[in-house]
Amino acid sequence: MKDIVNDYASLLDNARFSDGVERRDFLKAALGSSFALAAMPVVAQSVIKTDTTGLTAGTVTLNIAGQAVPFYRAQPEGKNNLPVILVISEIFGVHEHIADVARRFAKLGYLAIAPDLFVRQGDAVHAERDVLMRDIVGKTPDAQVLSDLDAVVAWAKQNNGNIDKLGITGFCWGGRITWLYASHNPNVKAGVAWYGRLEGTPNQYTPSNPIDFAAKLTVPVLGLYGAKDSGIPQTSIEKMKGELAKGKSGSTFVVFADSGHAFHADYRPSYVEKDARDGWARATAWFKEHGVI
Repeated sequence: MKDIVNDYASLLDNARFSDGVERRDFLKAALGSSFALAAMPVVAQSVIKTDTTGLTAGTVTLNIAGQAVPFYRAQPEGKNNLPVILVISEIFGVHEHIADVARRFAKLGYLAIAPDLFVRQGDAVHAERDVLMRDIVGKTPDAQVLSDLDAVVAWAKQNNGNIDKLGITGFCWGGRITWLYASHNPNVKAGVAWYGRLEGTPNQYTPSNPIDFAAKLTVPVLGLYGAKDSGIPQTSIEKMKGELAKGKSGSTFVVFADSGHAFHADYRPSYVEKDARDGWARATAWFKEHGVI
């Protein structure tokens, strides 16, 4: 493991993130973590780097019911009345890739917010995989997540955001949350869920799943999924389509034949550039089509 990490750090030694943080230092901060393992191996040239020129960007902390909840915020500098996009992370939390996605939206004119929805349970970015899955992700209640997102939306309304133009997008764990929040908050104009789980066994933390409320959904959600995703079989997508067909949300799926899970994650070996670019174009067009602009 140590040799692999050293080789990876050497490969990226001269590369820098858009905010000037060296990739070597970023990896060192994640040594031993599930996030670091997910990022290896990766070709440095594949990582998209979005700068902050013309943006106001950085971490903001919001007090929610006595808990300090940090979130990464990016928006066009000096602009008001901005459409709002919630960017929901994978299980690995709000790391540099998620922040970069927020900056990409900000460059398009959005107030983009990526909240740390695991903060009460622990540090998702640096946790070892067993701890991450068992004690952090596994014990983060859906109800808590939805409440935190409500608070973040309220913050956006008070800070140059136009929540009449509210959208949400998320990846993996965040893809599932995208479906859930679209059901929870009917004022969301549109959602884009990237390879989020659609069904599963209920428990005290996740009492329901997207397929359970698909027929009653009113918010249009675009699902971007990979045909080779072993964790989300095509049968699950077909069931979800069947439930959505009973309602009137206008939600739909695009399934990419050559991709598996996490095909948008440019820092991971699962990245499929062609489909990631296509998916991004479809996502931004979906938001525009549904008034999130």
